[in-house]
Amino acid sequence: MTAVEERVNVTELAYHFAVTAETIRRDLAVLDREGLVNRVHGGAVAAQTFQTTELSLDARLRSAPGAKSAIARAAADFLPSRGGSVFLDAGTTTNALADLIAQRREPDDLSIVSNSLPICLALARHDVKNVQLLGGRVRAITQAVVGSTALRTLALMRADVAFVGTNALTIDHGLSTADAKEAAIKSTFITNSNKVVVLCDSSKLGNDYLVSFGSISDIDVVVTDADAPAHYLNQLRERDVTVVVAQPDGEAPGAETSGA
Repeated sequence: MTAVEERVNVTELAYHFAVTAETIRRDLAVLDREGLVNRVHGGAVAAQTFQTTELSLDARLRSAPGAKSAIARAAADFLPSRGGSVFLDAGTTTNALADLIAQRREPDDLSIVSNSLPICLALARHDVKNVQLLGGRVRAITQAVVGSTALRTLALMRADVAFVGTNALTIDHGLSTADAKEAAIKSTFITNSNKVVVLCDSSKLGNDYLVSFGSISDIDVVVTDADAPAHYLNQLRERDVTVVVAQPDGEAPGAETSGA
């Protein structure tokens, strides 16, 4: 059972491996004792470990750069029309989207609010004018602004689209991250926007972090990469989430609407 499958059924496993259901039950019992799965009625679920460890910003910038670039290009299709407003969450994939915004013919046609120092600095270097950095305490590991000052400012704002990053995404736990203060900012971005676009590379699907900041029902669009498991994306579509599979350079993104 992989992380993204989350749950397995005794009958299905018996059919798949051409063994008896009793054999599967014995095997699952062994895995349960070893802490690898949790036995439930009719099957087993993945042994959840709600992570708290975070990679440094430099390490995350080196992780899956091709996928993040493709996701950013696909996510750019959801930027609002001229005169619109966006929330840009802190993160390496949203940073790639900020670079694309800076390269637009008229980058000043958007009003941008972010809690990310790298994003705002990158936009400033390209002389993008309609950018607001939230004030507050800076978390060194992510270079994200957090805290009560940022939340009070953000409470007064509304945006057409929130582009939100996440450390993890599961069907049951939704969007999650390691730090409660960053989660509070992300949650407010979601609450105070008309559309929520989640930028999530495939390595984050099926993982869980300690603090949930949004449920699947809060999400309008998930943009991921071509390595995302199809059955997992189908579960998102079944919950009325629009799924966009970003393709590598030179290929058109695979936009797939929900089944609603």
